Amino acid sequence: MNIQTSLDTAAGALSLPQPYLLFLGDTTESGFAKTAYGLRDWAPEKCVGEYALPAAKVSTGLKVLTPAEAAAKGARSLLIGVANSGGIIPASWIPALAEALEAGLDIVSGMHVRLSDVPGLAELAERLGRQLIDVRDPPRNLLIGNGRKRSGKRLLTVGTDCALGKKYTALAISRAFADRGVDVDFRASGQTGIMIAGGGIPMDAVISDFEAGAAEMLSPDADPAHWDIVEGQGSLLHPAYAAVSLGLLHGSQPDVIVVCHQPGREQMLGTPGYAVPSIEEAIDLNLRLGARTNAAIRCGGVSFNTSHLGEEEAIALMASESERLGLPVADPIRGGEAFARLVDNCLA
Repeated sequence: MNIQTSLDTAAGALSLPQPYLLFLGDTTESGFAKTAYGLRDWAPEKCVGEYALPAAKVSTGLKVLTPAEAAAKGARSLLIGVANSGGIIPASWIPALAEALEAGLDIVSGMHVRLSDVPGLAELAERLGRQLIDVRDPPRNLLIGNGRKRSGKRLLTVGTDCALGKKYTALAISRAFADRGVDVDFRASGQTGIMIAGGGIPMDAVISDFEAGAAEMLSPDADPAHWDIVEGQGSLLHPAYAAVSLGLLHGSQPDVIVVCHQPGREQMLGTPGYAVPSIEEAIDLNLRLGARTNAAIRCGGVSFNTSHLGEEEAIALMASESERLGLPVADPIRGGEAFARLVDNCLA
């Protein structure tokens, strides 16, 4: 699997300097370090170690290195591996970020606050000839979607809600395709996915009129046998985030969708009073709207996030739901025969 995107960076796609030194700041809650954990789990070869402030209480388990030690081991950038509440860069981090620049590292961030807005950081980076890279900064030369059918094959992960496994599903399917000898690329559309892949387009930062065009750029013409596995965002049924989901659906023109769902979740994330829709409704709506740019679109199966369930309960639930829906249902992290059937059906 080529987990690094092969987009033409001259055409505006983001490319990141690798390998990374993962910065954990002074984070005390593991939930805020999901970016660092995602990189550790899916791109360990791109991580030389971790660096944290004394107050930090979380760890990836990677080797602890100073910026200078990491640079000596070949690191090219310090990557902020946490996403705190509000996406801010606190004053307590600034000396560590400056230390990284002085050690010869660029800085990569997926925070909402721009690195260039951090007092003194831009001036120091310019003086040292270092880059400050904000992942949530889309290309400047995006075009509106044209709807032209492109060569190659595409799979898009979609969801009944946000934050339930679309990225992990896309990564797992990409790896499984590669294990079967398929020519495949993982196409990142969110900050953590971009950091894992080393490139991509942050779809949640793209102006609405250009969403479909950005998705077309993200998954360009390819060999007829080549697959792009496109990381989904949001949900068509989410009252806040449906716009980015629709732009991705129309622009990526998927031949196959995989619907991601977390059993037991009742309310849509961040929107009390809105019930999570059924899997059937998500399948139907994605197929009907996706057919606008690819009449041959089909559903390859359903991906469950069963991290909150015991193994026996999860396996029994997926088996019963697969029979009910008439589609493969699997948890890509658990893997096994159920996931193999899902992958086979996507390739069928």
